Amino acid sequence: MMRLYDTTRGEIVAFEPAPVVSMYSCGITPYDAAHVGHAQVYLTFDVLQRRLADLGHEPRLVRNVTDVDDDILRKARELGVHYLDLAAEEMARFDANMAALGLLPVYSEPRATSAIPDILSLIGAVLDAGHAYGAGGAVYFDISSFPRFGQVSHLSRSEMLVLSAERGGHPEDPNKRDPLDFVLWQPSAPDEPSWESRWGPGRPGWHIECSALAMRELGTTVDLHGGGSDLIFPHHECETAQSESVTGTTFSRHWLHVGMVGLDGTKMSKSLGNLVFVADLLKDWDPMAVRLALLGHHYRTDWDWDPADLERGAARLDRWRAAASGGRGSPAPDTDGSPALDAVRRCLDDDLRVSDALLVLDDEAAAGRDVGPGAALLGVEL
Repeated sequence: MMRLYDTTRGEIVAFEPAPVVSMYSCGITPYDAAHVGHAQVYLTFDVLQRRLADLGHEPRLVRNVTDVDDDILRKARELGVHYLDLAAEEMARFDANMAALGLLPVYSEPRATSAIPDILSLIGAVLDAGHAYGAGGAVYFDISSFPRFGQVSHLSRSEMLVLSAERGGHPEDPNKRDPLDFVLWQPSAPDEPSWESRWGPGRPGWHIECSALAMRELGTTVDLHGGGSDLIFPHHECETAQSESVTGTTFSRHWLHVGMVGLDGTKMSKSLGNLVFVADLLKDWDPMAVRLALLGHHYRTDWDWDPADLERGAARLDRWRAAASGGRGSPAPDTDGSPALDAVRRCLDDDLRVSDALLVLDDEAAAGRDVGPGAALLGVEL
């Protein structure tokens, strides 16, 4: 049995999906290069995919692309380029970086701009259900109409207000009835893309994009949803409210969130510019050494980037490859039913304890035994 920490329940619980596992991971806003914080999130979902497939499931992971929002429009304006050209360039870089790190292809990678009809339909349904209102040319979700608002994050109102201000929620917006109400549709600035709607021309809010895409690609309820822990509020809280207000059913059965990667004690973010880019690391290091450097940290922990992690990852990779190639004589083959591979599986089934799985394979390599199958389960190519 696989057990994973569930954000909403605040504990490690059994994760027992059906043979086909529907998963949704919030993807990037493609206005800059991918950094190691992004990579940590997507590597976590990649390892989860691999173990689910190893268990006989068919994982269907959808990872969206937010190709229209405040950030990408601002960056495109600064560069003097079309926002979709910027998105295409950055997505090409992102896909190349993730492929180099050995990520499996996702089931679907839909763009927000591909879902405008779905978004308009969903906003209309939220309005018709009495959970939204129009003001100032925008449409807002009315949190007072949804008593379960807060069920994902379990934050106090004061905590929500602080995070809303920090993370683009604009609680100061005078058109809102409540500072925590959030935008579903908004008027576009003169130089921004705009679509026609029954509420006037404009563009979608951030949260509504993911609800529309998740439900279009996977149905009204997904087995597992997640991303970085900075998305718990407001993004995933708002996603849940607007989705369940229309469907009347659970939006996600399980919430999985990945800790933040910092630099010099501060969370990496594009707004602060304190970033370590994956592409820069790949110029000087074996991609598998980079993968191992990231996998050495448990997915739920916040941690600070340390270049020494790369050195440790490269040294580990050398030891494993030496064992896999028989560098210490004639290693005993690590077959599908080997104790080492079974131990790796047990680590993954216990809340994805990848760092402990690495230690298992370190011991095998030290004993001169082939670690290939265990490494493959972790996505490390030897």
